[in-house]
Amino acid sequence: MMKLTVLAGMILAAAGIAWVSVVPGESSSSSLDSAPTHLISRGELILSVTEQGTLESANNTEVKCRVRGSNTITFVIDSGTEVTAGDELIRLETLAIEEEISERTKFYHLAESQVARSAADVERAKLAISEYEQGRFVSELSSLQKDLAVAESRLLNSKNRLKHSRMMSRSEYASELEVEEREFASEQAEMNVGLIKTRIEVLENYTKKEELVRLKGELKVAEATWEADVERALADKKRLERAKEELALCTIVAQRDGLVIYPDGEEWENAPKIEEGGTVNKDQTLLLMPDLTQMQVKVGIHESIIDRLESGMESNITLNREVLSGEVTYVAEVAKPAGWWTGNVVKYDTVVSLPSTAEGLRPGMSAEVEIVLARHEDVLTIPTSACLEIQGEFICWVKTSSGAERRVLELGDSSQMFIVALSGVNEGEQVILDPLANVPSAQDEAAASVRNSREQRFGFEDL
Repeated sequence: MMKLTVLAGMILAAAGIAWVSVVPGESSSSSLDSAPTHLISRGELILSVTEQGTLESANNTEVKCRVRGSNTITFVIDSGTEVTAGDELIRLETLAIEEEISERTKFYHLAESQVARSAADVERAKLAISEYEQGRFVSELSSLQKDLAVAESRLLNSKNRLKHSRMMSRSEYASELEVEEREFASEQAEMNVGLIKTRIEVLENYTKKEELVRLKGELKVAEATWEADVERALADKKRLERAKEELALCTIVAQRDGLVIYPDGEEWENAPKIEEGGTVNKDQTLLLMPDLTQMQVKVGIHESIIDRLESGMESNITLNREVLSGEVTYVAEVAKPAGWWTGNVVKYDTVVSLPSTAEGLRPGMSAEVEIVLARHEDVLTIPTSACLEIQGEFICWVKTSSGAERRVLELGDSSQMFIVALSGVNEGEQVILDPLANVPSAQDEAAASVRNSREQRFGFEDL
């Protein structure tokens, strides 16, 4: 069986992994004497992250649309204009609101006339109750009482006549028929008295109560109708007043002196543009008036280092080739939405504030922000290009008088170019850069590591 030798090598620096092809046991083309080296020394290592951002104000006075529904812009001031209090900033279409005011005025006057009519019905119902209690009822009762007095008088008269007829009948001056007639007349008079008393009792105990219930019910109906008409009139009045207020809100003027800019929507938002002919909605921010003494830069920080950020970190902001000192004032807890506009990279909003004494700053200016993550004072540093990770160990090669000496490193924090060396190298030593290209033993060790990895992964030797 013929063996095939697979040539492979691996290097892991702080920036990532690089694969190279080497021949085991073969010397590098470059000699150790010509290999590039770096002198290990003590110094300061600054770890930072740099991102691009846009200048904005931390305190913006928002000019919002206060008119309901969708509205068309007929005039808008140019972004970046300096205005004074009272200057017209934006104007919205008013035709629909003017038509609404005309309709609401008509409805309001109709509602007011209905209120007056229902109020008259209430007063009429109240008078009907008083008219019955103090008028009709008293009149009917008096009439029945008069009839009762007449009936009682007739009853008394009929009884006297009957008594006289009975006396005359005993003396045979009156016939039995006349006595019977007197008795019948007396009974009729007595029944008439009872009937009138019953009518009086019904009037006082039933008819009066029934009529008062009916009249009071009509009063309640009239009052309820009046209250409903009043509410309807108030609602129409409020609608009319609101329409008039919205008509006034269609013209927006500056409340103070300052700079006016257009708001910038997020990239994933489908927000209407602020322009003449554009359509805007209620509570939408139309314009911003930034406070130029409170400026900041908002940048997106990659999720891999967001845990290292915190408020109060020092920052350097480059604006028009001028470097200003700043401070991190806010780190978002939740990442911004990722999508095609961010290359599907997850980032967290971070705000860096600028000093209030800075002059000539304008919202929208491009800024480069460097946030200092850590400062390591008086530490040994080693270049990332001098380090390899093989079989879980970090290794470098130091140039000595007897050749390249392999060292196992204990590393600390790192930047893009340098790593803090906690142990493994000493100050003043020369470490060899790019050991895979300049140290044959590094090539051999990397190739052996690749073979071991393949055997562990596939379970057989390379043939």
